[in-house]
Parts: sequence; structure tokens; C-alpha cells
Amino acid sequence: MVSTFLAHDLLWGMTPEQLPADAPVWVAESIRAGQPVVVRRALSAPDLIAVGVRGRLREQRFATLMPVDAVQRRVAPEALCHVSIDRDLPAVQALNQLRPLLDDCGWVWGVSGSAGFELASGFVALHEGSDLDLILRTPQPLERAQAHQLLKILDRAACQVDMQLQTPFGAVALREWASPARRVLLKSAREACLVVDPWNPLEQAA
Repeated sequence: MVSTFLAHDLLWGMTPEQLPADAPVWVAESIRAGQPVVVRRALSAPDLIAVGVRGRLREQRFATLMPVDAVQRRVAPEALCHVSIDRDLPAVQALNQLRPLLDDCGWVWGVSGSAGFELASGFVALHEGSDLDLILRTPQPLERAQAHQLLKILDRAACQVDMQLQTPFGAVALREWASPARRVLLKSAREACLVVDPWNPLEQAA
């Protein structure tokens, strides 16, 4: 049993009976089909986990809470780096293209979003127009010049690639951190705010 759950982790074990009474029918159907839920970046009680349920349609996303003691299995994004699927889609091509480059970058990385969901669960989530969502674990600061070089690599991929830097204080988009903007949006469980340094969020611009 895992005691710490991070945003983008996929969890199995939730049941339709644990959903709120006002949950749409498709939410219970997704859970009943055996789909995992994804951990959200939101505050919750110690015995609950903020999660999201995916439906078959892009607009079908439902935020709810899952009891910690219901978790039967957890898959983190970094466990999916070398999982492959045999589908001829731009997002899959991009992942295959970037995998060796990211393995050599010196940071722990992972696959999230639709690609991560399909790689982990086997449920079809990707389509021809899907972006590739990635995370990079950055417990130590990533220099903005490094971010710019990494973004140049990602932008040569077969589809749009969106990477989130996971700092100890929350997540920031690589594309923002690589830009000239003085402040960037840092998303934590408590709030989303503009900061100068995502690794030192108290140092904000005046």
C-alpha cells in the first residue's frame, strides 16, 4: 500500500458506490468498466484523495474524492516511460522519438494525460490529434536556459508536447519557464499563483 499519492498518479480500486449521488451516469460506467482514476492537485482530508474520472468524450471529466483505503493499485507517470503500444498515432511516434533523449537528460520523467492513461490501463484514450503530456521531476531548480534547450527538443517531436515541471511546491509548464516572462504560473494543491521562482515561490515579483 502506498502512503503518498502525487498528481497524475493513476489509481485503481474506486467503486461506483463511493461516488457522490449527483455524479453523472457516465462516471459510474467508467468506474464499473475498471478504468483508473487520476490524482488531482487539490486539498483533501487525510483519509481521502482528490481524483478525476475520465469519460469517453473529451469534455467528460469529473472531480471527486477517493478513500485512501480503497486504493488497490497505483501507477506513477515515471513507471510508463518504457511502456509501448502498437498504434500509429503522432503522440505515440513522439513518445518513441523522445524516449532516448529524455532518458539521457539526467532527470526523472514520466508520461501523463491521455497517453499515460492508455499506456497504464489499456483503455483507448489517444486519437490522431492528441497532444503528448509529459512530466519532469525537478526537485532541484532547472535553469531557464536548460528549459529553453529542452523545449527546442520537444518542439521537434511528431506532435504538440506539453511538459510540466514538478517542483517541491507545485507544477509549472516548461513552455512558460522557458519563455522570457518574469513570472510564471505555479499550480499547487492550495492555489495557482504567479511566481518568480517555482523552487522558491515566496520570492515573488513586486
